[in-house]
Amino acid sequence: MVLPLPLAELSWWLDPFQLFTIPLDEWVTTVIDFLVDNFRPLFQTIQVPVRWLLELFQEILTDTPPTITLIVLSLIAWQVAGGRIGIYCLLTLLFIGFLDSWEEAMVSLSLVLTSLLVCILFGIPLGVFSARSDRFDNLLKPLLDAMQTLPVFVYLVPVVMLFGIGEVPGVIATVIYALPPLIRLTNLGIRQVPEDVIEASIAFGATPNQLLFGVQLPLAMPTILAGVNQTVLFALGMSVVTSMIAVRGLGLMVLRGLGNLDVGLAAVGGVGILGMAILLDRITQAAGKRQVKAQQHGGPIGLVHQLFLWIKKNLA
Repeated sequence: MVLPLPLAELSWWLDPFQLFTIPLDEWVTTVIDFLVDNFRPLFQTIQVPVRWLLELFQEILTDTPPTITLIVLSLIAWQVAGGRIGIYCLLTLLFIGFLDSWEEAMVSLSLVLTSLLVCILFGIPLGVFSARSDRFDNLLKPLLDAMQTLPVFVYLVPVVMLFGIGEVPGVIATVIYALPPLIRLTNLGIRQVPEDVIEASIAFGATPNQLLFGVQLPLAMPTILAGVNQTVLFALGMSVVTSMIAVRGLGLMVLRGLGNLDVGLAAVGGVGILGMAILLDRITQAAGKRQVKAQQHGGPIGLVHQLFLWIKKNLA
């Protein structure tokens, strides 16, 4: 149907997008190409400490005999989260091992631990700065919103172009995805410290650093550890996505099962991720409750302490 001349001249009102388009794709490509051409050595340098930390965890978890790793991890879970979680840790890791996915599970655990430490290193200080400065908080919020809401694949491509493929770029992509909850909850925890407690500390002569480390951070610690819990789960949830850039572990088993339509292989990887996720969630939740009194007189450390006191008493 041909529009009459007056209507044809006004057709852009009906479809204004035909006038021009914003070349966002070209702008982003130009920026990434500029960074790759001029700052590639800088991004390669950033990988050095991350690679060192990741290799350290992998050597400890994969080179140590499974029996010793089982015992040590179960004792840690017992000390932090109680005897029931310690038993659950032992049974879960045994189940994963008997599924013939022990090495993949330890690689995934090393990736999660590395991502967690990097997130803690950057997330808690950024959360503290956000709590102390409303201006910095307002500037940081849009970035955190973008990091949480953008689909993972959107920034996976720039990460690959800047850092390459492999486990270290996978850790960096995981950090981008898992960092915002820790920053937000650290900020929230410090802001929720009662004003009367802060005023009393200042009245007794506390310096800003003493106020932060002696009052605000201890009182905000349950909320901060809730952020750590979310960061751990987000990091483990990224294992399947990062396997697309040659990251080993349980996620790669799921990806291979999907690519080959091997339901059994995908199920083994998925069950392993599920078990690890529940285990890490229970451990970090227990750490967030901070049952200090129970921890001091329970767990393997408490047992050794009581044994030492018994020996000392009887020998005396």
